[in-house]
Amino acid sequence: MFLVATLDPMKKQESRTGREPGQGPGGSSPAEQVKALVDLLAGRGSQGVQALQGPSKMPDSLMGPHGKESRLRRHREALLSRASGGPPPRPGSLLLVEGLTDLQLREHDFAQVEATRGAQRPARTISLDRLFLPLSRVSIPPRVSITVGVAGAGKTTLVRHFVHLWAGGQVGKEFSLVLPLAFRDLNTHEKLSVDRLIRTTFPHIGERGLAVSASILLILDGLDECKTPLDFSNTAACTDPRREVPVDHLITNIIRGNLFPQVSIWITSRPGAAGQVPGGLVDRMTEIRGFSQEEVRECLEQMSPGDQSLPGWALSQMQNDPALYLMCTVPAFCRLTGTVLGHVRCRGLASQEVALWPPRTLCELYAWYFRMALGKEGQEKGKTSPRIEQVAQGSRKLVGSLGRLAFHGLVRRKYVFYEQDMKAFGVDLILLQGALCACFLRREETLATSVAYCFVHLSLQEFLAAAYYHGAARRAIFDLFTESGVSWPRLGFLTHFRGATQRAMQAEDGRLDVFLRFLSGFLSPRVNALLAGSLLTPGEHEGSRAQAAELLQGCLLTPGATAGAQAVNILRCLHELQCPELARGVQEALESGDLAGLSSPAHCAALAYLLQVSDACAKEADLSPGLSQSVLQSLLPQLLYCQSLRLDTNQFQDPVMELLGSMLSGKDCCIEKMSLAENQISHKGAKALARSLLVNRSLTALDLHSNSIGPQGAKALADALKINRTLISLSLQSNMIGDDGARFMAEALASNRTLSVLHLQNNTIGPTGAQRMADALKQNRTLKELMFSSNSIGDGGAKALAEALKVNQGLESLDLQSNSISDAGVAALTGALCANCTLLHLSLRENSISVEGAQALAHALCTNSTLENLDLTANLLHDQGAQAIAAAMGGNRTLRSLHLQWNFIQAGAARALGRALQLNRSLTSLDLQENNLGDEGASAVAGALKVNTVLTALYLQVASIGAQGAQALGEALAVNTTLQVLDLRGNAIGVDGAKALAKALKVNASLRRLNLQENALGVDGAICMATALSENCGLRHINIQGNHIGESGARMISEAIKMNAPTCTVDM
Repeated sequence: MFLVATLDPMKKQESRTGREPGQGPGGSSPAEQVKALVDLLAGRGSQGVQALQGPSKMPDSLMGPHGKESRLRRHREALLSRASGGPPPRPGSLLLVEGLTDLQLREHDFAQVEATRGAQRPARTISLDRLFLPLSRVSIPPRVSITVGVAGAGKTTLVRHFVHLWAGGQVGKEFSLVLPLAFRDLNTHEKLSVDRLIRTTFPHIGERGLAVSASILLILDGLDECKTPLDFSNTAACTDPRREVPVDHLITNIIRGNLFPQVSIWITSRPGAAGQVPGGLVDRMTEIRGFSQEEVRECLEQMSPGDQSLPGWALSQMQNDPALYLMCTVPAFCRLTGTVLGHVRCRGLASQEVALWPPRTLCELYAWYFRMALGKEGQEKGKTSPRIEQVAQGSRKLVGSLGRLAFHGLVRRKYVFYEQDMKAFGVDLILLQGALCACFLRREETLATSVAYCFVHLSLQEFLAAAYYHGAARRAIFDLFTESGVSWPRLGFLTHFRGATQRAMQAEDGRLDVFLRFLSGFLSPRVNALLAGSLLTPGEHEGSRAQAAELLQGCLLTPGATAGAQAVNILRCLHELQCPELARGVQEALESGDLAGLSSPAHCAALAYLLQVSDACAKEADLSPGLSQSVLQSLLPQLLYCQSLRLDTNQFQDPVMELLGSMLSGKDCCIEKMSLAENQISHKGAKALARSLLVNRSLTALDLHSNSIGPQGAKALADALKINRTLISLSLQSNMIGDDGARFMAEALASNRTLSVLHLQNNTIGPTGAQRMADALKQNRTLKELMFSSNSIGDGGAKALAEALKVNQGLESLDLQSNSISDAGVAALTGALCANCTLLHLSLRENSISVEGAQALAHALCTNSTLENLDLTANLLHDQGAQAIAAAMGGNRTLRSLHLQWNFIQAGAARALGRALQLNRSLTSLDLQENNLGDEGASAVAGALKVNTVLTALYLQVASIGAQGAQALGEALAVNTTLQVLDLRGNAIGVDGAKALAKALKVNASLRRLNLQENALGVDGAICMATALSENCGLRHINIQGNHIGESGARMISEAIKMNAPTCTVDM
């Protein structure tokens, strides 16, 4: 495809054969061949290929397979040598994303990481070897691919790794030729043609000529470094590969397909710059994910191969500050932080530095990095232990000129510099070879034989820019941001600080946000102490810090101020200033749940800031109760990136649902769980949420319980579920959806294959709704949990669900509490249990099950081999029914939890259960509370505990147990080694019972929780417990409330806990 690939060999062939110019071999002149090649480059048909590749048109020396293989081999060798060096490549895959988010287009790279807490968007992954292949059998390979990543994510490293692997034949086998170009190389040209681009960039290809390759990949690395932004709207079309046009016009036409139409294009860029390319021209977009915790550790290990203890120590230091550790998901930032930590670990801390370690802010970390750089500079000059102040005096001029370069580059969006830039800003090229510059600048040879310089990381450019501005602002009389240097006079540091703040808040792309953070950080006492004598004058912050903080807070009070990214950055600046009072006050309100008073713009900004940095908000942003609609609306840009969001009991109505629906519809939404319980949402609000579910790809759990969405709201959500493939859990408890709403949800379940949890409690659903749900369960295989309690399905609904359970092999939990089910309905359900092999949890509490129903359940327990939890609380089993259940338990091997409270059970059933416990080897929890067991029943159960080795929890509250029963339980505890929970609340064991239990506790080592609340222990009983606690080391919680133990009893127990059982908590 390259003009030079044929021109040079043609000229040599003419000179060897003596032909006249213009007469080629086989009757085809070089001019004709050039025309054919130009036609091919412009995409005008295949005649050019035939003209170039026909065997009679070109000599074997030019087009023979051996010559071509030789040239390809030299090209691969050249790429291998060029792709070596740099940070070690990261194995793994890229994220396949659908376009850029608003956050990526509008905010600083740091803000992107901080706002999302390093979390990735829900996306597929794609491996490097499949990066340019079709995604399916019916799709085609992408022509234009873009890979984005924040500054320092490793885009150039990825490109070099790919090129290295391709040259070694490991990836990209679909390409016969790969041509990597960097924008920092292209910036050295004002105008270029396709022909000259290839000739100057890959001269080795044209030495012998290269036939037109079938498939070529052109890599354009670092679009964000292009010196002129691409303008696809106003750039004229160019199809002539020999025509020289401005570089940005050339790249625009290549991406459009006017030039190189058959060549695949791979562009890498920071997210903001990638937005220059219209989405319609991009066939595939991928994103480099950040470091995982394991990759952070691996990075530290690679940086210190000789010290095995350093990575662990450095990682723990990073994790001490969650905000800084979050930024370590960016590989370049991780390496910078690791460099600082490694330096401090190896050198140690001087006495005056101990109080300043560890760094608490971004500026403090970079101040330590600067001290490290100065230390290396001094060591290079022959000083074994140089003083920072001494080295700084010699380096002050260099740092000043580098800072000026950094600042003006930042203002002009310039991130790559050349020798003429260095000279223009007074940077001494000789001094660039020193250790100090090596810590800040990276020098690279370009393909055009010139030298390019860029800062090791964008944040280092921002740090030096802020250092320059901080110093220059104290003596400048004109606006430093003005290109011409002439403006209205500005006197005093605070005037310039105000100007920088205004510029940062007005910048649409947030490019000055981190610069402003560093500038604020230079006013903090700790940074001043770190950089005093080098970058800063000792104590110069004292006159400006308070005023700067007041100025920053004033920015949050301006009319129309919102809790957007600029406001959050102001809070981060206040953090750098070490003025956290505003954020601390809002944090206290957030922790106490009192959000009603947080209505001012400053409070909203602080709340938005805490959503990003608070550890509590990282797990769940709980903004209930008391949050107003106006505050919620201002927080929407930050709420997008909360993984779990709770907005309960805020009296939100339908208009708020419109706002939340628009937020959930955003492609950058990261919310996985949202709770809107106990608000005032009607069917209109439910419809707004349902519309968002049609496009949302992050939400997995939605809780709407205790609202008023009604049947129409349920219909809207059900229609969304027919399309949505993300939502896993939906709660519509207490929403008055009725039988119609149940029918709509059933229709959704018939086609939905992702929802696994559905809560429909307390919705006035009758037998008809239950029948509809049963019909859906016969088809659905993915629903795992169905909560149907507090409805009115009756025996008819129970029978319908029973028929479904015979067929359904997916449901694991079914709650039918309070549904007016009698023995007839239970008989149908037990028949289903004999056939069902998946149900694990069944709740039939608070129904009307009597002896007959219990006997049917007992029969099912003898045959069922999957049920693990059976809840029969508050039925009418009596002794006879409980005895039937107990008989079945003797042989059952799967039931782990059995609830029989409030069932009129007495000693006879307790004896039967005791016998069952001696045989059973699966039951771990038995609940017999609120039954009249008496001492005889308690003794029967206690006897079983002496031999049972699996039961871990026994609940005997309000069971009419006295001292005799407690004594029996004490004897059992003395030998039992598995019981962990014993609840005897509301009995009457008295002092004698307490003595028996205390005696057992002295030898028992398994019991963890003991509840003796309201048991008439008195002071003497408390003394017994205190004595036991002085010897027992296993208990973690004991409740002795309501026992009239008096102050003396409480004091003795407290002393026993303090002296011998500090891990045990006591409720008195």
